[in-house]
Amino acid sequence: MLTEFGPNIWIADGPTVAAAAGFHYPTRMVVMRMVNGELVLWSPTALTDDLRAEVETLGAVRHLLPPNSLHHTFLGDWQRAYPGATAYAPPGLREKRLDIRFDADFTDSPIAAWAGEIDHAVMWGNRITTEVVFFHRRSGTAIFTDLIQQFPRGWFKGWRAMVARLDLMTAAEPAVPRKFRVAFTDRPAARESLRRILAWPTEKVIMAHGPPITDDGQAFLRRAFRWLAD
Repeated sequence: MLTEFGPNIWIADGPTVAAAAGFHYPTRMVVMRMVNGELVLWSPTALTDDLRAEVETLGAVRHLLPPNSLHHTFLGDWQRAYPGATAYAPPGLREKRLDIRFDADFTDSPIAAWAGEIDHAVMWGNRITTEVVFFHRRSGTAIFTDLIQQFPRGWFKGWRAMVARLDLMTAAEPAVPRKFRVAFTDRPAARESLRRILAWPTEKVIMAHGPPITDDGQAFLRRAFRWLAD
């Protein structure tokens, strides 16, 4: 279930989940191992016995990262399984999930627990959700959630397929959906966040809903966000 993506970073694809208006989305989590052996779990998917066993062969689960206010469905299960892990709240999620114990909040300040190994940037200025983007230094991987997407042709049916096409969700290359572009109402704040992201020496890109980019990641990100940078 876990697929190695690079040095000390793995991907696990989870079940498909239903969203608003009958749209269905695949789920994906990322496991990052720090030099001290602690594991950082990004966007945890459905917790199964097999997945838990695989994760525990890699190290000790110490950090749980929901990356925005939309990706949190399975967070409570992982927190119950690993009550000693630190759970971090992206903007807006504390108010939405009062049943979750959050130990820290994502801001523009670095996280001391993984300084030098994982960077992050809060993508401010969006009215749909405020996404936290991560960069795993050892593998040169930027990690996005909903801000970049690409679904295969045939994933959506009927009117949903037409909406997805117009929204750029099924474009030839992974792209920022039009709904997210429109929702960036504070463009100066978004551009400052993007400046930080584009400064990373990105080689690869992982996204929750789309195939990974495995080479020339920084050039890909500049294409994907050209509409905002300009």
